[in-house]
Amino acid sequence: MKKTLLTVLMSSSAILLTACGSGDDDWSFSGGEQIPVNNIQNPVVNTPAPYTDPNMSAITSESLVMTYKMLGVNGQEVQATALVFTPRTAAPVGGWPIVVWAHGTTGVADQCAPSRSAVDFNVRTMITQLLAAGYVVVAPDYEGLGEPSGKELHPFLNLKSESYAITDAVVAARNYLGSKVSKQWMAVGHSQGGHAALGAAQYAVRANLDYKGTVAVAPASNLKTIFNTGQQLVANLPAKDQVSTLASLNTYAALITAGMQGQSSPPTYAQVFQSNAATIAAQAETVCAGPLGVDFGTKMGAAAATTNSLSGYLTQSNFMQVPAITTFLSTTSQPLSVKVTTPVKIYQGGKDTTVPANATADLVTDATKLGTNIDLKYELVWDHTTAYSTNLGNIVNDVKGMMPTTTPIP
Repeated sequence: MKKTLLTVLMSSSAILLTACGSGDDDWSFSGGEQIPVNNIQNPVVNTPAPYTDPNMSAITSESLVMTYKMLGVNGQEVQATALVFTPRTAAPVGGWPIVVWAHGTTGVADQCAPSRSAVDFNVRTMITQLLAAGYVVVAPDYEGLGEPSGKELHPFLNLKSESYAITDAVVAARNYLGSKVSKQWMAVGHSQGGHAALGAAQYAVRANLDYKGTVAVAPASNLKTIFNTGQQLVANLPAKDQVSTLASLNTYAALITAGMQGQSSPPTYAQVFQSNAATIAAQAETVCAGPLGVDFGTKMGAAAATTNSLSGYLTQSNFMQVPAITTFLSTTSQPLSVKVTTPVKIYQGGKDTTVPANATADLVTDATKLGTNIDLKYELVWDHTTAYSTNLGNIVNDVKGMMPTTTPIP
C-alpha cells in the first residue's frame, strides 16, 4: 500500500487429515480453522510468458509472468498471475529456496496488477540482492489482479484470499521449476503485502511444504483502529486540513467495499459513504488506488475551499456497524489471530501515518498473548515508506538467517 493503511499476518501449526472429494481433498487445522491442502492438478496454466521489464531481465535467468490456479475467496478454483524470477547462477544441490514478495496496495481492478507494470526501484533492489544470494523470487498479483477473465475484483485485505494467492503461487512455481527449487519457502511483504505475508504464515500448511518464516514491514492490521485513529486525529481541524487524511481513509474504505462486490451479501457504496463520496468510491472497481486517491483529494479539497465543509464527501458515521463491514474489520482482515510457530519479524516506524504504530503495537500484544513470538524492530523516525526502504539490506539478511541457501552446483 502506498500512503495510508493496512497489512496483516498470521501463521500456524497443523494436523493433516484425509477427507473425501476431489481437488483440495486433504485438510489441515490452524487455530481450529480447517485449511484445505493444495492438491490442484496441473496448477500452471499454459507456458509462463516473458515479463517485459528490461530491468528485471538483466538480473535474472528467467523473468516470467505465470498464470496459475488457486482456491478463490468464494471457494471455487480461479486463475491468478504471479511474477517468477530465478537466479543467474546454477541451482544448488536440493534446489533454490523460494522467497515470496507480497506487494503493497495497487487497487482491486485487473489493470492494477503489478505484473502489468515495471518493478519499483526499492523492490527491484531487494529482489536483486535475493537473486544474488541464491533465492527464487515469486511475486503474486493476488486474486483478482491480472487474472485472465478480467471479471473478478481483488478481495482487498481479505487475509485468506491473499494467503491462498501466495501458497498456491508457490505450489505452481515448484510445479513449473521442478528440481531447480527446494521445499523451503518464506514470505516478505510491505504494507498490504506485510498483511499478506503474515497471512501466509497462518495458512502456510496449505502449500504442504517447509515454511521457514515471515518478514512484514508496516503490516496492515486492526483496521478499525486505523480508521478511528485517523478520524480522531483531524476531527477538530479546519476542513481544508482534514482532506489529506480523510481522502486516504476514503480510498481504503472504497477499495475494501469494491473488493467485497461479487461476494455474499456485500455492502453497498451508499451504506459506507455519503452521497458524493459514494460516487467517487464506486470508481474503485475500474480505477487504481493512486488515481482514486487523487480524485478523492481533489474533490474534497474543492469542497473544503468553497464551503469550508466536507459534508457529502465522508464515510457514513455508522459504516463500521454495517454487518459485512463489521465482520471484515474484526475477523476477515485480521492477522495473527491464531498462534504462529514459525519466526516472525516486523518492522514498524513511529512516523507512519498509513499504518500507525499503535495498530501494530496492538497486533504484537494480542499475538504474543496467543503464544506467537515476534521480533519487532521499531524506530521512531521511520515513516511508512522508510521503514521499508531503509531496511532493504536488513530484510535480505533476515531471509538469509531464517532460510540459509546451500552450495551451488559447480
